[in-house]
Amino acid sequence: MTDAQPLDFSTVLAASVHDMKNSVGMLLASLESVIEDTPPENDEQSRRFSTLHYEASRINSELIQLLTLYRMQNKVLPVRIDEHFVIDILEDQIARNHTLLETRGVAIELVCDHDLSWYFDDDLLGSVVQNILVNCVRYTHSAIRISAEVENDQLCITIADDGPGYPASMLVRPCCQLDEAEVTDGATHLGLYFAEKIAQSHRQNDVCGSIKLANGEPLGGGVFKVRIP
Repeated sequence: MTDAQPLDFSTVLAASVHDMKNSVGMLLASLESVIEDTPPENDEQSRRFSTLHYEASRINSELIQLLTLYRMQNKVLPVRIDEHFVIDILEDQIARNHTLLETRGVAIELVCDHDLSWYFDDDLLGSVVQNILVNCVRYTHSAIRISAEVENDQLCITIADDGPGYPASMLVRPCCQLDEAEVTDGATHLGLYFAEKIAQSHRQNDVCGSIKLANGEPLGGGVFKVRIP
């Protein structure tokens, strides 16, 4: 009788994360149906619906990030680069968060040429836009602006809000750096780490994608940019 193979805990954890992601996705869909069928009758109900939707969306995004990073680390994440119309993935993410934006009273502006197309993995880049958009909803006062254009032969997607902006410490630290102390404190910046890894998975010749944080124009708050070569 041979000894049983030791349990690979990371594989079990990844399988559990996959199941949890699907369950949270179903909860989100059910919650959106409830809100659509029974719209909030007062500000208190609207606030509760908004909190439920935001927290469920945040958990779902983080589970997707964990699963993607696990697959990336184990070199089993397929990166499917193909030509896409940029506005399609931006409109998909806005529609996906329509209920959250509406219950939070956040106005959103999309600036993108309908004919702008580029080569990228639409699922991975869509996940980055989704993560940053949900985060902006948390911190913005009332408005978010998403724009896309070609700068220096790279696709540049910008997500800006009118909130307080990124803390100074986040503007100077490398986005790809995960600090153990911050992980212990619960402030992992995992979303930015995820965004940078996804951007870097897009490469053309010797140029790979990148992200950048800033504060200021166009809305006076935080400004997130992801560049894809």
